[in-house]
Amino acid sequence: MQPSAAPEQACPISPVVDIVFSRWTTPILWTLNYHGRQRFVELERRITTITPKVLTQRLRQLERDGLVIRTYHAEIPPRVEYEISDLGRTLAPLFAHLADWATTHLDTVDEARAAYDGTR
Repeated sequence: MQPSAAPEQACPISPVVDIVFSRWTTPILWTLNYHGRQRFVELERRITTITPKVLTQRLRQLERDGLVIRTYHAEIPPRVEYEISDLGRTLAPLFAHLADWATTHLDTVDEARAAYDGTR
């Protein structure tokens, strides 16, 4: 029997999935890519089910990962804006492909779930 491999060795996209497809990362990146630069409150309004605490945490992590740029404007009152970085924009084709997949296949997934649930 072979020793278990670290997840990133067993599946080389695991680190990407961890970064990009966490619960709130995808909607934040999608929103910034689609709507452009946003203030915190604008993101809150567009992603209505996220709490301010979680939005703050995810934005900080995305900034740390280099996927989002935070710009502080020293005005009165202070203004902070977020935008997707060039690195974050490289994910746009992936998101577009996943959106196409969803349009094409989610009905089939729903049918499979209904069939599975009907047999239980």
